[in-house]
Amino acid sequence: MARGHLRVYLGAAPGVGKTYAMLSEGHRRLERGTRVLVAFVEDHGRPQTRAMLDGLEVVPRLVLDHRGARLEEMDLATVLARQPEVALVDELAHTNVPGLRHMKRWQDIETMLDAGIDVITTVNVQHLESLNDTVAAITGTRQNETVPDRVVRSADQIELVDMSPEALRRRLAHGNVYAPGKVDAALSNYFRVGNLTALRELALLWVADRVEEGLERYRNEHGIKGQWPARERVVVALTGGPEGDTLIRRGARIAGQAAGGELLAVHVVADDGLVGTDPNVLTAQRVLVESLGGSFRTVVGTDVAEALLATARAVNATQLVVGVSRHRGWRRLLGSGVGERVVRGSGDIDVHMVTHSFAAKGGERRPPRALARNRVVAGWLLGVLGPVILVVLLRPLRDDISLATELLLFLALAVGVALVGGRWPAVVDAVIGSLLLNWFFTPPFGTLTIEHPEQALSLVVFVLVAVSVASVVDQAARQSQHATRARAEAAVLSTLAGGVLDAPDGLPELLEHLRATFALTSVTVLERTAPGGVWEQVDGAGWPRCPVPEQADVVLDVSPSLKLALRGRPLDADDQRVISAYAARVGSVLERGRLAAAAAEAHQLAAGNAVRTALLAAVSHDLRTPLAGVKAAVSSLRMDDVQWSPEDEAALLETIEESADRLDALLSNLLDMSRLQTGAVRPRAEETSADDLVARGIAGVSPATGTVSDTARIEVLVEDGLPVVCTDPGLVERALANLVENALRHTRETPVLITASTVEDRLEIRVIDRGRGIPDAGKDAVFAPFQRLGDVPNGAGVGLGLAVARGLTEAVGGTLQAEDTPGGGLTMVLSLPTTTGAQR
Repeated sequence: MARGHLRVYLGAAPGVGKTYAMLSEGHRRLERGTRVLVAFVEDHGRPQTRAMLDGLEVVPRLVLDHRGARLEEMDLATVLARQPEVALVDELAHTNVPGLRHMKRWQDIETMLDAGIDVITTVNVQHLESLNDTVAAITGTRQNETVPDRVVRSADQIELVDMSPEALRRRLAHGNVYAPGKVDAALSNYFRVGNLTALRELALLWVADRVEEGLERYRNEHGIKGQWPARERVVVALTGGPEGDTLIRRGARIAGQAAGGELLAVHVVADDGLVGTDPNVLTAQRVLVESLGGSFRTVVGTDVAEALLATARAVNATQLVVGVSRHRGWRRLLGSGVGERVVRGSGDIDVHMVTHSFAAKGGERRPPRALARNRVVAGWLLGVLGPVILVVLLRPLRDDISLATELLLFLALAVGVALVGGRWPAVVDAVIGSLLLNWFFTPPFGTLTIEHPEQALSLVVFVLVAVSVASVVDQAARQSQHATRARAEAAVLSTLAGGVLDAPDGLPELLEHLRATFALTSVTVLERTAPGGVWEQVDGAGWPRCPVPEQADVVLDVSPSLKLALRGRPLDADDQRVISAYAARVGSVLERGRLAAAAAEAHQLAAGNAVRTALLAAVSHDLRTPLAGVKAAVSSLRMDDVQWSPEDEAALLETIEESADRLDALLSNLLDMSRLQTGAVRPRAEETSADDLVARGIAGVSPATGTVSDTARIEVLVEDGLPVVCTDPGLVERALANLVENALRHTRETPVLITASTVEDRLEIRVIDRGRGIPDAGKDAVFAPFQRLGDVPNGAGVGLGLAVARGLTEAVGGTLQAEDTPGGGLTMVLSLPTTTGAQR
């Protein structure tokens, strides 16, 4: 069965109309004869959205009881049973009620897609996992419900639903988004123009990245080599010289002139690369690039200009920034500089030649280059024709100069040929030169006969010296080539060990670095779980990727079950030796990730074992006290030989009730702690005022602790005009109740004060007691499970109240800290982010 297609309507902000757009698409599909099923749609009470459901088949919702509330969820089983062609599913990032088939709604959608059902869904940009921190910094609201970016990126089609901030605020003011009572708070908080503008920019940039991926895939699949400048991407060429900082900042300014512009700095290590490039300079320049929001690459290439242009075309760059040459004028007369060659070969890429304070002031000396083909050809021509020309020039002077001078001139010619063309042209030059010297300059002239043995020895020494010099020059060129290659490899490996490994998500960055460095089309990590099994793609970079090793140009073994498949071009042995370091790093990164996951699982198991051990101790000790009280009172009431007065019976019944209440409180904390340990706590946010939270917290105080006399000692001071918070009031109620119970136990004579106020963008609820307090060293330990301080009497609990309170607070995105009360005592500070309730 073919997998279904996924279409996502991505909202730039709540209320822009993504659900309306999804339902409109459903009607269009229905009119074309497609069977459309509304699996789940949340209209938020908006009449226009609700009206769009008319004429569409709607699946009845599941109604579930959870923590005393009736909640509605999507009925996945019914959707799968009906097998529609298209299913409409709202709120992709939604978290399901515990007990359903999947934890998240996007997992339900994956199941539908696997069943061959096309799915149309919606999600807001603030629910994308990668943007969660950014959105929290902008709006002051951290989203508890997120969806992995890969889920949305894998969609066959993503459509951005956008609206200008002014238009969205008008919709909000007209009551088309929220109920009238919520409009003012929403406009003054979450829906400020600055927030909406920033969210819109985030959505546009995220979608642009997705479009860029599709564009790159299309170009690779269709073999398109030309530049398609979908966005401004600026490549800065770095030599490792002091002018690099100037070029980087100029490139950053150019990239910043267009929305979504990207900056990429490239350092090419080539056969004619600069000697003595300070790695500290390159490291500092890499840090500068990254601080400006760009990325840094080291590329190996035989020609700097060609490598720069190849890299620019590979990343679909629109502009290249190159510095003016540091070489003096006489050096530039010897050949074109890198900048001039980049300009000539740039094609449709704009090139900026940037001047700087180091221009024409001299650069570092370059190493001897490996002999190019044109130099070898010139060497052969000079080696064959040079001796003949020299004979023509010297023959008229034969009677005026000695043989020694003639030998030195021919030797100088041989050295020149060696410098130009290498060993063999110089050897040929030496042989031809010795024959011509013998014929024209050693008596008897015109013959190969040598009259004086001393002259014969001079000719032999001449040939040997010429051949030796040619060999030394040729060997020096080869050694220079090898040294440059080794330096290039060292630079790549240094970058591999430095910048790449510092990335938070090491593997994708590592693979992309490998692909770009060696100009490959794609790099794919393949793994199979058993010999002869099916290969699965673990990760990759570039397109198209290799589904099996046989389709790759080069395959490197990372391990018996893990391979690195490379596409693009065959690689020589030297390249493969360097890439083997990448392969080893790929294996270590994967192994490190898996070990981290295993360690986290082991830590969780160890924590669970510790909790179970402590739970057994609590059951064997603390829970026995209220049970013993119940049993003793019941046994007394059942005694036939004792006549209890009404007062005595009332006292025994009160003992039973108090013990039962205490037992209920202990079991509630144990249950809450178990849910926190297993990750079963799923907050459900709703708008709540600070007054309501405090009132519910006081009402939730256990009767075993909050007797009439105790609750009368609670004072409340809540500031007027506090903003609403979007949180789970039930979880906050349990946390506050535990804090109040703890404060009541520790202060028997003075009141417990509860205050609520705002600090910056957070609501702070403080529970203040005047007890003994806690030393600074114990302020964190007091939140550990099964911990009790020495001033609490035995039987007062199992030491879970504060641990549960912190766990529940963190589950709703808040924090709980202990502070000293001025004048003595302890203050528990429960902090929650303020919001307008716009969570969807």
